[in-house]
Formats: sequence, structure tokens, C-alpha cells
Amino acid sequence: MALNYYIIYKPYEVLTRFTPEGNKACLADYFKVPPDVYPVGRLDYDSEGLLILTNDKALNQKLLLPQHAHEREYWVQVDGAVTPQAVQQLQAGVQINVDGKLYRTRRCKAELFTEEPLLPLRNPPIRFRKSIPAPWIRMILTEGKNRQVRRMTAAVGFPTLRLVRYRLEDITVAGMQSGELLQLGREELYRKLKLVP
Repeated sequence: MALNYYIIYKPYEVLTRFTPEGNKACLADYFKVPPDVYPVGRLDYDSEGLLILTNDKALNQKLLLPQHAHEREYWVQVDGAVTPQAVQQLQAGVQINVDGKLYRTRRCKAELFTEEPLLPLRNPPIRFRKSIPAPWIRMILTEGKNRQVRRMTAAVGFPTLRLVRYRLEDITVAGMQSGELLQLGREELYRKLKLVP
């Protein structure tokens, strides 16, 4: 069996799967790949950015094992003027609700962007309000609970407006457009993910 590896920039409001649900768009509406290829991990319907597609089942297991704790970098646009205290709270870990239980997030890296990052325009764009700032935060996590980034920014008082997964280890969506697909070789992908093939 030939192993295939793709990285995609998942558009906003697209399900992370190839089968449709109701009237929601799914990956099959944007990407043409062999039928045995599926997404590794998940990215929420209302989030966008980096997703790996493959038919390599071993890769899925390696990436999802907690001991691999690989870096995931998110670019998060939030509602309101973020305070240094809020950034410090994110870095130290905050209490969020996961499956009805309180969970304290691991320490992470978080910093404010000094200027708006270069990203494809979102369709539809976030609602813009002149009187309320909408700054961007770079967050680098080594865990991925369900809707974790959104829950973390909400916990420190700044709801997420736009969420882009920018990077997994050394794989990024730099220069990619929403809906774009790139194919990678196995060695390159494993090397960039810091995994042993």
C-alpha cells in the first residue's frame, strides 16, 4: 500500500472529515485525495489552519500518544484589550471544563503579537467593532483537549474570535491559502514532526 501524506489549510466552517453532516461543508468539498486517506487529529468546525491527512495509521497513533507532547502553535484573535496578567495566566495554566470535569491546563507559551499576523482573509470575516480591540495572541501548547484554546482565552476573560492552527512541530501553513493542499514525502513529514519513521 502506498503511504500518502498531505498538509492542508482547513478553511473556516468545514468539518474535519470527508463525510458531510447536514448542510455543513466537509473536507471532500475542498480536497481530492485517495479514499483511504483521513485527517490526523481534529480541528473544530469554526477553527482553521493546519491539518495532516494520511493513510499511515502508525502516524496517527504516534502523534496522539500523550508522551509525544508535540508542539502545536495557534494564532488566536480575541475580543478585548488583553492584559499582561491574562497572558501570564495562560502561560501558567488555567482551569477549564473538559467533559464536565475541571481540568488545569499545562504550562504553555503565550505572547501578544505586536502587529496583525499575515493570514488569508477569513470568509466570512469576524465582526469588526471599532471601539473594541481584537488583538492576536500566539499560543504554543503540548496538549490538545477539546476546544482547549477557546476555553483558555475565555477563562482569562477574552473570548476567541478567530482561531488558526499555524504549526505542528516544524510543519506550518506559512504562505498557504485557505483550502490549499501540499503533498509531502514520508521522511520529510516524520522529520518535521520529530518522529522516528
